[in-house]
Amino acid sequence: MSDRVGRILVVDDERHMRELCRRNLSAAGHEVTVAESGAKALEVFTGDNFDLVLTDLMMPGMSGLELLVNVLERDPEMACVMMTAQATIETAVEAIKRGAYNYVSKPFTSDELVTLVESALAVRWLKLESARLREEAERNLLLVATEQSRTRTVVESMADGVMVTNREGMLVLYNPAVLRLLGIKHALPTLGAPPSRDLFPSELLGWMERVLDDADTTRADRELSGGPPHLAANIAPIHDEAGETLGVVAVVRDVTEAKSLQQRMSDFVSMVAHELRSPLGAISQYLDLILTGGVGDQPDHERQILGRCRSRAGSLSQLVNDLLEFSRLQGKRETRERTLAPLDVTEVVREAAEFAAHPAANRGITLTADLPPESPLIDGDREELMRLFTNLIDNAIKYNREAGSVQVECGLSGGYVTVTVTDTGLGIPKDQLARLGEAFFRVKTPETARITGTGLGVSICKQIIEAHNGHLEVESEHGEGSAFRVLLPRRGLTASAGDGGEG
Repeated sequence: MSDRVGRILVVDDERHMRELCRRNLSAAGHEVTVAESGAKALEVFTGDNFDLVLTDLMMPGMSGLELLVNVLERDPEMACVMMTAQATIETAVEAIKRGAYNYVSKPFTSDELVTLVESALAVRWLKLESARLREEAERNLLLVATEQSRTRTVVESMADGVMVTNREGMLVLYNPAVLRLLGIKHALPTLGAPPSRDLFPSELLGWMERVLDDADTTRADRELSGGPPHLAANIAPIHDEAGETLGVVAVVRDVTEAKSLQQRMSDFVSMVAHELRSPLGAISQYLDLILTGGVGDQPDHERQILGRCRSRAGSLSQLVNDLLEFSRLQGKRETRERTLAPLDVTEVVREAAEFAAHPAANRGITLTADLPPESPLIDGDREELMRLFTNLIDNAIKYNREAGSVQVECGLSGGYVTVTVTDTGLGIPKDQLARLGEAFFRVKTPETARITGTGLGVSICKQIIEAHNGHLEVESEHGEGSAFRVLLPRRGLTASAGDGGEG
């Protein structure tokens, strides 16, 4: 006998038969409810409160066969056992065809009844357990599929490249980012096969193989040769819960910006050290000369020395101003905080040229501004554009030759207002043009060695131009001069700036 308790509904129109079944099944440890008709049975039957229905076939009103149909409609897995006299065996067989588990012929013994009922209960419970296990398996499969889909979505959306090989060295996973970073365009890697050395860098595959072979390796960080772009790979073994190696994962990332930042930081430290050391050393020497009485009673000589100190201090002040301006523009670019208003560029350029007239005259440089009375409006920040054109004109003067010239012009090109600053100065070597505009980068030639500067001027100009959705074009010939051309989109015509427009 099973230790599990069955909930049984006994239905028979004969009272003594109902009580007989109740006693025998209760003695076997089951919970028994009785009903004198099919209608009464359906009143107490809800579909989940019984495990088995034991019913007589021949009853007045609703027959046992009709009750069977109603019960199985409510619970298709319900165990049903029919009680019948010998004269209705054919009907009992029909009941089995319609879903009853079995039948017992009246009169029957207690053992016959209990054995048949418990056999029917065992079948029902087995069906229910099978259904539960099937649902659990389907649910687990759905969870696995969902988790795989989620993992695949995460991996495919990563900006870093990911590739995974199993313990046999077969490629089992990769994402689109690794194809982009490694420049794999015309052929896709084959899953389930070793990564092709025609597609993947040999050094990357070699590192992955070494990590797979070395059980003590926890992680390897390597930088791939070549570039740009400059790539680095983080390779790590994959272990299961028992510590067995299942494969290797490589995460490839673009470190070009990090290397560029590192170079800029190095340039910054070098520039600041050089730009601070020279004027501070000169100021210190001049002041020592005065304090030790080395000047003597020579007021003119003393004023000359103090003037040099002031000039050197001015250079330091310019360095600080450039650094503050660079930092301010960087902050504006990151927070996108900038107020633009309708602006006539010609007015700003004219004002910048007027400010530069005195420094140009001091060096004997001819500064001319060929400007129309007005230009089409742009959306701009007047203060920043003033800084932009002042920087460009000042650089044209600073890097010019004695008795050279600077020409400033305004015009139109397509949907852009253009401002061009042309000089007859030192020019820029072609191999250094590409780096022009990098923070702290300065053109290095014998002629520029004597000219002080922070290397931030053009970088600041580029940031201002980019913030106004414009472009900077540079033409230069080493030893013959340069032309810096700024293109700023006309107000209301930004969308058609590249469509030809006005010539």
